[in-house]
Amino acid sequence: KEAGFHVPDSFDKLPEMISEVYANLVKDGTIVETPEAETPNVPMDYTWAKKLGMVRKPANFISSISDDRGDELKYSGMPISEVFHKDIGIGGVLSLLWFRRRLPDACCKFIEMILMVTADHGPAVSGAHNAIVTARAGKDLISALTSGLLTVGPRFGGALDDAARMFKEAHDGGSSPKRFVDDCKKNNTLIMGIGHRIKSLSNPDQRVVLIKNFAKKNFESTPVLDFALGVEQITTTKRANLILNVDGCIAVCFVDMLRSCGAFTTEEVEDLLSFGCLNGLFVLGRSIGFVGHYIDQLRLKQPLYRHPWDDITYIQEL
Repeated sequence: KEAGFHVPDSFDKLPEMISEVYANLVKDGTIVETPEAETPNVPMDYTWAKKLGMVRKPANFISSISDDRGDELKYSGMPISEVFHKDIGIGGVLSLLWFRRRLPDACCKFIEMILMVTADHGPAVSGAHNAIVTARAGKDLISALTSGLLTVGPRFGGALDDAARMFKEAHDGGSSPKRFVDDCKKNNTLIMGIGHRIKSLSNPDQRVVLIKNFAKKNFESTPVLDFALGVEQITTTKRANLILNVDGCIAVCFVDMLRSCGAFTTEEVEDLLSFGCLNGLFVLGRSIGFVGHYIDQLRLKQPLYRHPWDDITYIQEL
């Protein structure tokens, strides 16, 4: 105290001493009081608030076809154990994951037929050729598969969507098969799904026969298929090999399947066709063959492929 310290008589009186000293310093002007700043608003703790259900985090992804949370995996709400218990097959699984519903058994069987008939068409087609050349170059399976898939387009395997669109629009527009053919000829438009290099009416493609017969037997109605067959009757009078090929047959039957199965509205059918489902079926099916060609080349221990000179025309001057 003699040195100038403020010392209370006991510890209990310390608050009173602090208050008294502060009041004296304010009184003599040593301390100038200012209003306290507004207390900042502390944000709510996100983890705590989420646990209480007060907030939710915006999702980066939205998925409606599968769910791996919980006790078991679900495909469009169907537990994986039920998928096997009901034996819905690959067609049923595809219907759940692509269309978000289980289609009738005939539709699932048709999907499996598409995958089976499109699985392969020999080593000479562009996709299989690419897969084989890539395999013989020592690349891995994924590289061989993708090199084959990258050839899929309007000239190889990618005509299904266009064929479905052309025949569907012509049929729905009230056109007759003859008028449709005449209009395409007048506009110099290639009819997608018509024509084959070696097959004809007298030498039919058995894949087309199988698909057509299945659709006629199992689908409630096949108006687009019937229209396409009418077009075939006209085009084959011009050339015997201008038949409804396997791409065209799959395309028109797929349209009839979606429309007649009762599982989709008209708007949903249009959306599915615009999404590229048909080309997706070809890609899925043909991937089986591409992988097979890759394995086959490794099994046969084939060396690096080099195209023979005598099969190339070299042009010296243009």
